[in-house]
Amino acid sequence: MGAMNKAELTRITRGFKGFVEVAGFGAIRTEADYDRALAIVEAIMDATRGKPERENAKHPMNALLDLLTPAIEEYEARVHPVAAMPPGEILRGLMKEHGLRQSDLPEIGNQSVVSQILAGKRQLNARQIGALAKRFKMTADAFLP
Repeated sequence: MGAMNKAELTRITRGFKGFVEVAGFGAIRTEADYDRALAIVEAIMDATRGKPERENAKHPMNALLDLLTPAIEEYEARVHPVAAMPPGEILRGLMKEHGLRQSDLPEIGNQSVVSQILAGKRQLNARQIGALAKRFKMTADAFLP
C-alpha cells in the first residue's frame, strides 16, 4: 500500500473515534475496558454461533476479533495471571462448572479412578487427557502436569 497520506489518516482517526465512542474503550487498560472488550467478543461469537465455518470466516467482525483477542490475552496475562494448576484441580473446576459428579466421567474410568485423580494420587494418561480435551473442548495441554 505504501505511505499513508493525511486524508487517509484523518478517515482512520474519525473511524477510530467512532469505535471508541460506541465500544467504550480504545485500548484495554482498565478492568472496565477489559469487561467491555469481553462483552464485544461474546456478542460477535453469539452472532456467528451455529453458522457454517466458511460463513463465519467472511463475517465482517472477524478482523475486530483478530485485534481484540491478543489484547485481551495480554491484559489477562498482566493483570489476571493464572497459576499453573494440577490436572486434578482443573478437572475439579470443570466438574463444578458443568455440574458433573465423578460417575459422570466414564471416559476417565470408574469413580475410584476419578477420585484418585482428583486427590492427586494418580495421573491422567494420554487416552484420558484426549477424551477430556474433546469433552470440554480444550487443548490437551490444560491437563498436562
